[in-house]
Amino acid sequence: MKAEDLKLIVKEKYGEIASKSNLLKENSCCGVSGCCGDFEFSMIGEEYNNIAGHNPDADLALGCGLPTQYAGIKIGDSVLDLGSGAGNDCFVARAIVGETGHVTGIDFTDEMLKKAFQNLKKSGIKNMDFVKGDIENMPLNDNTFDVVISNCVLNLVPDKQRAFSEIYRVLKSGGHFCISDVVALGNLPQKLREAAEMYAGCVSGAILKEEYLALIKEQGFADVEVKAEREIKIPEDVLSKYISSETINEIQQNKVGIFSITVNGTKNG
Repeated sequence: MKAEDLKLIVKEKYGEIASKSNLLKENSCCGVSGCCGDFEFSMIGEEYNNIAGHNPDADLALGCGLPTQYAGIKIGDSVLDLGSGAGNDCFVARAIVGETGHVTGIDFTDEMLKKAFQNLKKSGIKNMDFVKGDIENMPLNDNTFDVVISNCVLNLVPDKQRAFSEIYRVLKSGGHFCISDVVALGNLPQKLREAAEMYAGCVSGAILKEEYLALIKEQGFADVEVKAEREIKIPEDVLSKYISSETINEIQQNKVGIFSITVNGTKNG
């Protein structure tokens, strides 16, 4: 699939999610597969209920980790959230940076931005803003942010190398990122990838974990470290629709599958 076609699908799907006023966490979905269709989807997000700054109106359960938990954000920091959606992680980051910091969210889906601005207006927060833009070519100045965060977004970006290059550009010297994302471990059979798409979404652009980490280091980031990792388990009744029981056993024994990782990296110089 061409990059522009993939981006269009992502825009349409997330626009559809944002537009549904009755969207509930327990039956929402993410990714570019047949979400919210004829299948039961299990969310891969983590609970935010006890996280300071959590805004239920902004939480569409579309993440795959808690990047703010490992981001080392400090009072007064300037924070950028990539693919900010309705603003969930932005509100959490704002609770950490306080009145003296600033939080910016960037997204390219109009409906998500509309929802984010509605949530921001309702909150009364002044030191937060949202901008429309493509992560591969952000309309943001060089050396602007102390911390960049993102939650289950870069797997949907066609040119991940370009995305990490942009992250490096907008970070201040000594600044760092903390990103939660979906990666693959082992050689995923095509049928397993299809099952993962139908079950969890957010998988079509997932690359191997080692490739993901190497790509980050190639952009010049130092101190690259995986802070958290967990398997996204696909139930056997879903897998059995796509692959044989023998293949399921083989995959489970070889620990092949899709995983959520949260990774940090620092811009030096």
